[in-house]
Amino acid sequence: MTASHADLLRTLHDEHAHVLWAYVVRLTGGDRARAQDVVQETLLRAWRNPAVLDQSHGSARGWLFTVARRIVIDDWRTARSRSEFVTEVLPEHPVSDETDHALDRQLVTAALRTLSREHREVLVECYFRGSSVAEAAASLGIPPGTVKSRTHYALRALRLALDELGGVS
Repeated sequence: MTASHADLLRTLHDEHAHVLWAYVVRLTGGDRARAQDVVQETLLRAWRNPAVLDQSHGSARGWLFTVARRIVIDDWRTARSRSEFVTEVLPEHPVSDETDHALDRQLVTAALRTLSREHREVLVECYFRGSSVAEAAASLGIPPGTVKSRTHYALRALRLALDELGGVS
């Protein structure tokens, strides 16, 4: 490193290190020691890239902030990948919530929309309203045998529609 490069690096440090450190402290969640390491690594990379040291074309602050942010992101990704491991046993018991039920409802609703009006009516009457075959026949104004036949074909069509949409577990 020449004397001029050393002076340029010292100037770069004096002008930007404090602001860069404050920025990196926020990025690291308040880890001051880690922030200092990132600032040192950023300045080392600036030293290795002499074009950054020459500030005749403008401030190097943007370059420094970008490099520091990328160092923090790379460190975070590396730490995250090291902490993950594959296991067949889940460390915690699943908590039941309504998410699966809500998604199933949306999926069934979308599948029902693909059915013919007649098939949809018979399924709504028999399964959602809980009507018997006789009650559904009276409500829909069709013979009981037609209710049974439409229910059979409607369920088949619904199963196909659900399979096409991704299925219900």
